[in-house]
Amino acid sequence: MTSNRPLRIVIGADTFPPDVNGAANFAHRLAVGLASAGHEVHVLCPAPAADAPMLAGVNAVDGITVHHLKSYRWPFHESFRFSVPWKAAAETEELLWQIRPDVVHVQAHFVVGRALSKTATALGIPLVATNHFMPENLFAHAKVPRWFRSTAAKFAWRDLAKVFGRAQVVTAPTPRAVELLHANKLGKEALAISCGIDIDKYRDRAAAVRPEGAAKTVLFVGRLDEEKRVDELLRAMAKLPETLTVRAEIVGGGSCQTQLEELARQLGVADRVSFLGRISDEELLDAYARCDLFCMPGIAELQSLVTMEAMAAGKPVIAADAMALPHLVRPGRNGWLFPPGNVLVLAARLAQTLGDEEMLERMGRASAEQITEHAITATLQRFESLYRQVIADGQGQLRLLPKLTPSEPHTALPRTA
Repeated sequence: MTSNRPLRIVIGADTFPPDVNGAANFAHRLAVGLASAGHEVHVLCPAPAADAPMLAGVNAVDGITVHHLKSYRWPFHESFRFSVPWKAAAETEELLWQIRPDVVHVQAHFVVGRALSKTATALGIPLVATNHFMPENLFAHAKVPRWFRSTAAKFAWRDLAKVFGRAQVVTAPTPRAVELLHANKLGKEALAISCGIDIDKYRDRAAAVRPEGAAKTVLFVGRLDEEKRVDELLRAMAKLPETLTVRAEIVGGGSCQTQLEELARQLGVADRVSFLGRISDEELLDAYARCDLFCMPGIAELQSLVTMEAMAAGKPVIAADAMALPHLVRPGRNGWLFPPGNVLVLAARLAQTLGDEEMLERMGRASAEQITEHAITATLQRFESLYRQVIADGQGQLRLLPKLTPSEPHTALPRTA
């Protein structure tokens, strides 16, 4: 039997709010949810700015304690910051000595996750790892040339398998994401655990009444980067019949925003496309509520939290038939899938759905019904149960930290390869 005592949990995240992406959002939602359940939660992540407090200057936010590691601006992306391995190794080692957690849960195999996995393994602290990574999500940021991407992807997956191989349990958000890990030689069984969302937050938002004859709205939310393929939505907008009045709202920022705005002008749809940029949480809720349909043309979605949020708001979804999106979209029931890159099929599905009020309403209800299996409460329960199990399995093997007073020095932790 495992104890029901509150746990002390360290979450290692290479990206965390104010970063805007699915992995950052999940790490924050997981940390806050676990803290709300009575656990002591510490998050270790790169500092969001050069002058952010480090180590001793922690931030208590939303019931969690956030420890900022020294970070540097990524040269190819204006808002992304990262930690360097040698500094992260020293900082995470110091923090684990201070926090003395029951379990460590890393959200990536990059710098912070790698450093924590090494130190947790050295101490025998139970380690859980969750994968949100696909090489395609980083190629544009890292400026990897197209001719080298296939080779780079193989090296990246091999590196992930090495780091995550230290964990007692590995998870991924969907069965398709688990298949991807196994196909890339993870070397152990992985579990599919949905990232989960707070369904009521989106379901309870009232939409403004649209005046009769007003344009229908299709919404995209996400980073405006290469793998999201927002250009396909713009090209499909240009192919919609003139008899159908449709506008698009594009929420998010990224490296392709200027290019996409220029494309909208070239296609003659700029007057029907609004680039809203990065907006507040309240504004995002309103955007979900007022749209008629959600579109996700991205090809590298391990789950797609924004698609789940749109479903919770009761919206039909048209998405690329790629990666994990088929887990969310059931063609003919809550939306449609289209072959990635096939703008004609995307345009046809947009026209078919937006031109049929009964279909919009029926598919919206189906989305709201389907998303219930992704409630955040179920996700939190799964992870808490997993933590307790790996802790129980590790009892008798842990090299427990000695009890030190705050002023007492410690010896260096043993190093691992």
